[in-house]
Amino acid sequence: AVIMFTGKANCPYYAKAELLADYLQTNLPNFRVHKIIQHPDKWEQWLHDICETNGWEHRQCPIIWRELLDRGGKGQLLGGLNDFLQYAQQYYGITSMMLYEEMLDIAEENLQAHLEIVKEDEETKSLIKPMQIWITSASVPVCYHLIPLLANGEVFGMTTEISIHLLDTDQFKEFLHSIVMEAEDMAFPLLHSISEHTRLDQAFIDADVIIVLDDVLVNLEVHSLENYIREVSEICQVYAPLIEKNAKSEVKVISSGKTFANLKATMLRIYGPSIRPENIIAIATSWESAAKAMLARKLNMNAAGVKDVIVWGNITGSNYIDLSRAKLYGYDCAIRGPPNFHRPLLNMIYDSEWIHSEFLSAQSTLSSRVSRCTAMLPAHAIATLLRYWYHGSPEEIISVGILSEGQFCIPEGITCSMPVRFQNGNWEVVTELEIDEKTQKVLRRLSHELVQEKLVALKEINEIHPYEAE
Repeated sequence: AVIMFTGKANCPYYAKAELLADYLQTNLPNFRVHKIIQHPDKWEQWLHDICETNGWEHRQCPIIWRELLDRGGKGQLLGGLNDFLQYAQQYYGITSMMLYEEMLDIAEENLQAHLEIVKEDEETKSLIKPMQIWITSASVPVCYHLIPLLANGEVFGMTTEISIHLLDTDQFKEFLHSIVMEAEDMAFPLLHSISEHTRLDQAFIDADVIIVLDDVLVNLEVHSLENYIREVSEICQVYAPLIEKNAKSEVKVISSGKTFANLKATMLRIYGPSIRPENIIAIATSWESAAKAMLARKLNMNAAGVKDVIVWGNITGSNYIDLSRAKLYGYDCAIRGPPNFHRPLLNMIYDSEWIHSEFLSAQSTLSSRVSRCTAMLPAHAIATLLRYWYHGSPEEIISVGILSEGQFCIPEGITCSMPVRFQNGNWEVVTELEIDEKTQKVLRRLSHELVQEKLVALKEINEIHPYEAE
């Protein structure tokens, strides 16, 4: 058993018990001591909590108990100073004859030593600069699944501590608090802190990464498309100035969700012109993953071996799955090679009719699959893209919704999903990619949809805020 000693740092009775315990530990081979010193201001609350947890009745300093390591359950309460003196006399024939003046001197030394330790701990903590991650609409299931992926070290690195900030409205405050408590209970080594926020004026302070999970659920039988676009615009109009004001200058902003992912990225740029445009992106990884899984089932292989599937266009609207550069790694065929050996996917699917009749025409099927994935897949998609952004994807093409600068004849100024590579904390468009006439035709149609969506949003701005739009 271990004898636990806890008391106020400036308590003379704790000082007397502590010195007697130190003497016993030094001279008795099986006597072990563990000491917990509390600041005088925190002592009463700590004593109340420990007694309530264990069902004890004790209101004095110190409190001493035996921790029964080999039996489990709560410890055995010994009591205070007098109880411990009696315990030591009865079992070991040893007591303490320390005078009260000596007890006071040692108590003062204990207090000063405790204050120095606290100061050193605070200074050490101040040197730690965790990465600040903000998640909006944090009550959605995606956030719940995303937190463990961010905190396990695989996204930002095993030496990077993170602080997660959950932002939502007052009605979800209790739910956010439950998520915070559960994340703290999991004791992730790299999770420096996690907190909930419902005040917008505090949003995005010192943010390194902002993940926008806000969604507008569309039902055209209830409202027109223009009404939903206006709602998206209003959300971005609130967030963008706060990002400019409170976030770090190099903040990375990720637009995710089931609807209007591209438009959210576009409107955040419009309302937040000082945010680096290349640092605002929309995620297409969920579509990539669903398409890869469909192809892998056809080929009877692991979906992880399907690479370079490209998603063009409006991520949560009309898009096009391009297989022209898709590759297979680890595919079980007659020709084998090292782990980096790959085969063109189109060469391995001999049923070309399946590609045209089922896969490429399966837009509604894929859309249904992605929309039904309410948590795990979108969370994994966000974590995967962040890992690429911070650690690179040098050999793999990733589809991302980015601001078009005219690549592939896509009109400038819209957020369009296209192929990129991540390297050294940045991304670059895979401009060397050759696209055929059919793909160009599809891109013209998809671009037109994105342009019209943006024009509707700008029209709403002009009608609601004519002077700001000018």
